[in-house]
Amino acid sequence: MPNLGAPELIIIAVVLIALFGWKKLPDMARSLGRSARVFKSEVDELKKDGKPAPSDASQSTVQGQAYDADAERRAADRRDTEARIADAERRAAEARAEADRLRGAGPSSPSSATGTTESDVRRDTTL
Repeated sequence: MPNLGAPELIIIAVVLIALFGWKKLPDMARSLGRSARVFKSEVDELKKDGKPAPSDASQSTVQGQAYDADAERRAADRRDTEARIADAERRAAEARAEADRLRGAGPSSPSSATGTTESDVRRDTTL
């Protein structure tokens, strides 16, 4: 194969730019670099005969209790439910107190408990 000189390389560059566009070339080069890096790591893995070596991250991980997201969610739901029950009980107690206060405000006649009297009620006499 003959040596590639400056004119040939310039022609190749112009053809690549014409085919793929100026903005796509850096992305293509980046993608090609990533692919080469992955390929190299896979080749290194095959050279080790499949014997996995512990990664740096696994060696520097602090040992401790595992985080259970479902347990956290259930605990939060339980706290929310308990708060709602407590709020409902508080409102029910306030409603009972208000009802007792209204019952004790006037005479014990049924019409006065509702706040209406016989003179307050209009009779519809039109048919």
